Amino acid sequence: MVPIYLDNHATTPVDERVLDAMLPWLRDGFGNASSKAHAWGRRADDAVHHARHELARCIAARPEDVVFTSGATESINLAIRGIVAASSPDRRHVVTLATEHKAVLDSCEAVRRDGGDATIVDVQPDGRVDLARLAAAITDQTAVVAVMAVNNELGVVQDLAAIGALCAKRGAVFFCDAAQGPGRLRIDVDAMQIGAMSMTAHKCYGPKGAGALYLRRSDVRLQPLIVGGGQEFGVRSGTLATHQIVGIARAVAVAEADFSTDDARILGLRKRLWSRLESGIEGISINGSVQHRVAGNLNVAIPCADANTLMMMMPNLGISSGSACASGATKASHVLTAIGVPEELGHCCLRFGIGRFNTAEQIDAAADMVIEAVGELRAQSPLWRMKQAGVEVAW
Repeated sequence: MVPIYLDNHATTPVDERVLDAMLPWLRDGFGNASSKAHAWGRRADDAVHHARHELARCIAARPEDVVFTSGATESINLAIRGIVAASSPDRRHVVTLATEHKAVLDSCEAVRRDGGDATIVDVQPDGRVDLARLAAAITDQTAVVAVMAVNNELGVVQDLAAIGALCAKRGAVFFCDAAQGPGRLRIDVDAMQIGAMSMTAHKCYGPKGAGALYLRRSDVRLQPLIVGGGQEFGVRSGTLATHQIVGIARAVAVAEADFSTDDARILGLRKRLWSRLESGIEGISINGSVQHRVAGNLNVAIPCADANTLMMMMPNLGISSGSACASGATKASHVLTAIGVPEELGHCCLRFGIGRFNTAEQIDAAADMVIEAVGELRAQSPLWRMKQAGVEVAW
């Protein structure tokens, strides 16, 4: 059987348009953008300049507020830890959500180790944060409020404009992890009052190892984590990878240009997948808000069907049981736990990430594979047989 890839929240294939934009900078355009004394360096510098303007336009930012990095994890660490380090001693508090990416949660823990403080706010069962609860956690000592745009496991979208307004009212920097944002959500950093925002290319059909940090440098101060060279306005030193920078800018620009078409088509595929799964698998349910969700995400719970076992039964189907960064973990996802999914059911959840290159035929074939595998697995499950016999089973 032809393999079917439905794990586009873990990573995406590189779009040919992005690859075509990158290749010249791996061939003739090999110059160092910092070597402006000769034509090779100036040409590379021009490419970086153009990419910075292209990316800035997509998020309604000033070009000088775009800093290129190696990816979202570096951008997250740079934003949270760097902003707190540059803050006054009486403003070293961070607020974040229990469902954030581990890079955010671990950065908050690093702030604690460095003498600061962090508050982890619980979310509602649908994965969205209660704004009143979030507001109560923000104090006069809060330097950063870190809330992701789109949850990487649930696909749930937070109310970014409302959160930005809360932060502005208390004088805290709103940092947004938008790794899953481009191509799935329109972002306007000014309208949403975002002070810092992380992005990565490989979640929107660009290369791995290419990221960016939006930093409103007019009023947000940051202490660099990487020094030595002073590149990227002194925020992030290191020789610029021209091809990677061109790649992330082109990937985000293509995602922005294709957003309306892609979003509508992918939403149709998600509804098609859910309809087939719901009709073919008894007891299946969706994790997280359906209303406030990006088009391509479907995270489902399938009672009495261990997710890792299911995936081993379907080696030609690319899906996941949670975050790619936590693959192989024996505990249920911290995100599922945070929204109240019981431990035993947390091991029975699958994440489908539908993307730009998926087709209706692939969706149908994937649904058939999952339905068949669940049937085979449940046939061997004592708990499922008990339920079928009318015995009350908790999951």
